[in-house]
Amino acid sequence: MFFAPLLGAWCVTRRDDMIAVLRDDRNFSARDHNPRPAVALPEDVSRMLRTWRGADALAVGSLDPPEHTRIREVLNVGFTPARVRAFEPAMQAIATDLVERIADAEEFDFITEFAVPYSLEVIGRRLGIPNEYLERCRTWSEQRIELMMVRGHTDLDRLREFAHGLMEFGAFARSLVQERLTSPQDDLISELLHEGKGGRTLTADEASVMIPTLIFAGHMTCAEALGTIFFQQFRAPGGWAGVVDGSTGVRELVEEGLRFDSPLAGMYRTAVNDVVVGDVHLPAGSRLLLLYGAAGRGGHSSACPAAFSPGSGSASHLAFGHGIHFCLGAGFARAELESAIRVLATRMPGLTLAPGPLPRHRPVFPLRALTELRVRQG
Repeated sequence: MFFAPLLGAWCVTRRDDMIAVLRDDRNFSARDHNPRPAVALPEDVSRMLRTWRGADALAVGSLDPPEHTRIREVLNVGFTPARVRAFEPAMQAIATDLVERIADAEEFDFITEFAVPYSLEVIGRRLGIPNEYLERCRTWSEQRIELMMVRGHTDLDRLREFAHGLMEFGAFARSLVQERLTSPQDDLISELLHEGKGGRTLTADEASVMIPTLIFAGHMTCAEALGTIFFQQFRAPGGWAGVVDGSTGVRELVEEGLRFDSPLAGMYRTAVNDVVVGDVHLPAGSRLLLLYGAAGRGGHSSACPAAFSPGSGSASHLAFGHGIHFCLGAGFARAELESAIRVLATRMPGLTLAPGPLPRHRPVFPLRALTELRVRQG
């Protein structure tokens, strides 16, 4: 563990230390778990960034018990194993449709032509987002990242454009909720408003707050994971052919991809009391960055943590977090990734990396996103 002045936080890199923090919701708060802009934002931009979801509204990832417990219990109902299994044919159909659209392309960017539209359409269909709004949801998500990632001189008009985009995002979520309140459909938003466990449902305001998070987390991390998984497997012994012929198991490939290069580098926590993490004494108010990706490279991970090796023991990764904030859509995400890989293995068995420079990661910490991934059909 070390202190990073640029981040104003203690970076926690040992898996055991991270788990100890994530299990201790009495001493550590998730309320301020997102990155903070490194420079002061204009007052109007700052106000919109605080209020775009609603006055003082927080998504479930920023809540502590007991509020977190109640909201999470309702949300879990939408991601039960039975719900996930029922939605898998839709995942496969979406992947198949996208593959058919690019079937004749000799070379294409896997990120923009498959990973992003696939992930966006899957979560959009589960939530009940009209297709004509999907691209706007992607833009709003990108604008949110840009505002959280402000590090130096930035065009103020551009910042205001992003902030107004977030205000539109919040208004869009509230309009969807109002529609589902009066006209329920076969989608997750309706389930959260009308079908809660034991009669417990979300209020209109609570559902409105959660929709942007479900859209944001539901498509960005999946798209990023797909990019990493395919890139690493193309370069691994056996390559894509190993997935096609079954010598590399799809489930093992997904888990290894999540371990080797987690789509979420980490999350912040704040100490609410004086605490000890590892052998470091921290006063109340200390900020910690839990580097989930580092947990996948420790001694718990595999025989050779620095090597990409599906099936060598990837179950100990923290890509989905741990404790009460363990990703509620983890089962859904695993099914989504596996469905995409299986469809591509069947429909595009000759995929390889296209010649040219290796892809780079976008500067969007704490996300781990490739700029592009050029692939070729053999």
